Amino acid sequence: MTVYDRLLQAKDDKYKEFQAKLVPNIPAETIIGVRTPDMRNIAKDVFKSGDYKEFLQQLPHKYYEENLVHFFIISLIKDFDECVQLVEAFLPYVDCWPVSDQATPKSFKKNHEKLLPYIKKWIASDHVYTARFGMRILMNEFLGEDFKEEYLELVASKTGEDYYLKMMVAWYFATALAKQYDASVKFIEQHRLEDWTHKKAIQKAVESYRVTEEHKEYLKSFR
Repeated sequence: MTVYDRLLQAKDDKYKEFQAKLVPNIPAETIIGVRTPDMRNIAKDVFKSGDYKEFLQQLPHKYYEENLVHFFIISLIKDFDECVQLVEAFLPYVDCWPVSDQATPKSFKKNHEKLLPYIKKWIASDHVYTARFGMRILMNEFLGEDFKEEYLELVASKTGEDYYLKMMVAWYFATALAKQYDASVKFIEQHRLEDWTHKKAIQKAVESYRVTEEHKEYLKSFR
């Protein structure tokens, strides 16, 4: 049974309508209508069967859910070098924010030193969803023990008019304000971000339960 056949078995027409509204920048006819837990289960089954390599070579995929299953499979690969090469091969085909945002390869967490050069390259990409993915992985993996202030600059310097790109910059800084406040608040104080992104980062930080009330009040003064 192909991945497409598995997806058809799990489709939900009402959910398809919901997804089409959630991801308006891709054609509605490319959406089957499958819930994320079902796609993750399909990815696990295909990965465990060992038949995933042929599917990963079938690019470009026709359907939105095939792209998600593709990335979910890649995220299960334990060998960092194999995983990151497959990520690199797939990123040019990512065409919407859910595919960019929902898969986080497990092998990345234990390979930060090897991962960082890739993140820098991805963020520098002109392809919106490659850059978005790079910023999200930097946010996920490098706002803890391995944080350096220079990483904030990597994201702050990423400019562009695309909504999903700007939103990722705002999301990154809102998260940084929760996890690395002293370093990241300087970018707000100095208005280092583009105006829309600056305001959106403050909005998301103020809405976050991880940011203290004292910090929220201070951030509001920079709206």
